[in-house]
Amino acid sequence: MTKRWSGVYPAVLLPFKDDYRIDEEGFRSLLRWVAGHDGITGVVVNGHTGEISSLLPEERAEAVRIAVSEVGDRVKVVSGVSAEGTIEARQHAEAVQAAGGDGILLMPPHSWLRFGRQPESAVSFFTDVAAAVDISIIVHQYPNNTKATYSTRELLELVAIDNVHAVKMGNRDMAQYEVDVRALKAAAPEVALLTCHDEYLLPTLTQGIDGALVGFGCFVPDLIVALVRAVEKQDLTAAVAVYDRIYTLKQAVYRMEQPSAASHARMKEAMFQRGLLPSALTRPPVMPFTDAEKDDIRAGLSAVGLLPA
Repeated sequence: MTKRWSGVYPAVLLPFKDDYRIDEEGFRSLLRWVAGHDGITGVVVNGHTGEISSLLPEERAEAVRIAVSEVGDRVKVVSGVSAEGTIEARQHAEAVQAAGGDGILLMPPHSWLRFGRQPESAVSFFTDVAAAVDISIIVHQYPNNTKATYSTRELLELVAIDNVHAVKMGNRDMAQYEVDVRALKAAAPEVALLTCHDEYLLPTLTQGIDGALVGFGCFVPDLIVALVRAVEKQDLTAAVAVYDRIYTLKQAVYRMEQPSAASHARMKEAMFQRGLLPSALTRPPVMPFTDAEKDDIRAGLSAVGLLPA
């Protein structure tokens, strides 16, 4: 069964002008480039890759409007929603719907990472936000070693909500990941399961996953699509060949384990050096790279053939 929310969803970077305003022209150019690759199902704006934590509410809505007007006729447009309270989260979700977005990627309140939460809070949070909009919701599952992760039981309750149509599986615990995937596939086969494990895509895709929602999809969308398709065809030889290329690029450029502000900034600098972004500027408190760090990124790009040696 082909699920409506299966496929490849790159989380896209957001370029800024020198005064930190959104560079609309540069953003449109990047969106066209990413969405122009065969096999891209949708784009995700206002993700961690897109520096959501640094964006004002009106800027998040603007990012959605730009994406919808530029590529919304070709691919789905999803927006991250991150808020500490349900009321604010509902407002962000409503703004995404008003801007023409197809869905939201609903993140847990980040206060939960530090302080935890009441057992009933997760389902209540999603139920209340879902009631505010008619568009689709993707559950953002955080790593199992955080207090903001969802148990298998909670995930099963979340996917029972009418407009929850996908789960971004970010367990980063392979044993629990497999348990959750099997439980969700059995109980809610119509819900798409998307890996977000940039650091080990192939092992997580082979669990019967329906696609990928990853920041590295903004860097090499063609390779992410090729990997997902090879796994779908159960062509392990082809999948390993593509994954070896992704791994080499990742180590040369991304230099990451789990995605982080620093690794996203490295990717932004790499995309700038490739000529795919007009600027590598990130918003503070992310620190700018030194010349030596930029040279290191340039050397990594040259080593994998993405820049002249």
